[in-house]
Amino acid sequence: FARRRHRAHTMKIQQIALSGAMAAQAALNTTSHNVANAMTPGFTRQGALFSAVGPTAAGAAGSGNGVRVPSLIRFSDGYKSHQLWSAASELGRHETVQPYLKQIEQVMSGEGSSLNKGLDAFFGALNAASVDPNSAPLRQQIITEAEALAQRFNGLNQVLLNQRLSIGQQRGASVTQINNLAEQIARLNGEITAAESINVNPSGLVDERDLRIDELSQLVGLSVVDQPDGSRSVSLKSGVPLVAGAVAGRMELVNQLDGSQAIEVAFAKESFKVRTEGLAGQLGGLYEFEDGVLMPTVASIASLAEELATRVNGQLAAGFAPDGSPGTDLFVFNGADGLLSVRPGVTGDELAFSSDPLQAGNSDNLLAIIGLQNQSVPIAGLGSVRMGDVYTQLLGGIGIRSQQSQASFDTAKTVRDQAQQSWASTSSVNTDEEAINLVQYQQMYTANMKVIQVAGELFDAVIGSLR
Repeated sequence: FARRRHRAHTMKIQQIALSGAMAAQAALNTTSHNVANAMTPGFTRQGALFSAVGPTAAGAAGSGNGVRVPSLIRFSDGYKSHQLWSAASELGRHETVQPYLKQIEQVMSGEGSSLNKGLDAFFGALNAASVDPNSAPLRQQIITEAEALAQRFNGLNQVLLNQRLSIGQQRGASVTQINNLAEQIARLNGEITAAESINVNPSGLVDERDLRIDELSQLVGLSVVDQPDGSRSVSLKSGVPLVAGAVAGRMELVNQLDGSQAIEVAFAKESFKVRTEGLAGQLGGLYEFEDGVLMPTVASIASLAEELATRVNGQLAAGFAPDGSPGTDLFVFNGADGLLSVRPGVTGDELAFSSDPLQAGNSDNLLAIIGLQNQSVPIAGLGSVRMGDVYTQLLGGIGIRSQQSQASFDTAKTVRDQAQQSWASTSSVNTDEEAINLVQYQQMYTANMKVIQVAGELFDAVIGSLR
């Protein structure tokens, strides 16, 4: 009886020590996994959760039955993750706009494309002709400068329209990426839910899903909600769903008659129209630039071209050519595409500079045309502005927007960096800390193996004494 009793006590000691050794082994495995993934992007470190096993028998002397590892801890802070994604959306929003703003600013301020240079040259040719209104070379120079001015208008208009085409292509690429990432997140949701249902650690899958959400947040602003089954629902800031469980929506661009692009999301046999205001991310930045800068600039330049053509043609119609015939148009403005041109076939002899059909050398009407440069004209987006100041105001406005955008981009980049550092302080692997853990868990494992050895020696000693 005494032998059986000692054997039972010895076996209990060994079982307790074995549970400690196995717990230490689980902790060592976890630490090893952390160290191995120290440089893995988006990896979230883990830790072993120890839980004491209580006694199974009554009595004050029941110390318990060792230790177990019921699960692993994933060192993740949901608030910091959401801050990281929000910062990514703001950075993507401002980062996308910068190249377009810089291009517009450079083109509009360039010598070869500046409308101010063209306007000054055109009105300069008119001033030169006022000295000798009947000079054929001076009259021809006016037509030459008018053609050059029209080319400047049209060249700038083409650059802006090319930007709109580029924005449309980039927007299409962003929508394709959004759909691909939504499908990946939905697939990972399903895999995570399945893993948790069979008690498999889904940490690696969760890390991958977080990376996909981070990539998606750079493209468009998101609202992310954790679900009880381990999945995450992802929607736009406006509430339009993108992912719910293992189901992903599909975003589509819809071309409008005015050349713009609307957005719709098809989800679970339903279709949702998306407001383009406040989208954030790269997609939101593209809409903000197109609607807030690009198209207003196109409208303002077209408005200036139309006012120039209308007023110059109107003043020419009030005058007379050297042969006494009524004045004819110099410019042609196409309102459909915003293009400006010189009337085909126009000659210097047709320019009506005289206010009197009987005075060929009269320049009163020419002086009135020259005075148009100082007249205030209604310009889309700017209001009533002196014709000679319209382009300066446009360029100044673009410069201010560019500086503001650069400052916002710098701020967004700083916020994103800080959000990454904050996330890393909780979730990333600290190799120094893991080295300490390795030593501690190794000591724990060694100590428990020593207990097993001692228990065996005690049992042998007891058996020897009973022989």
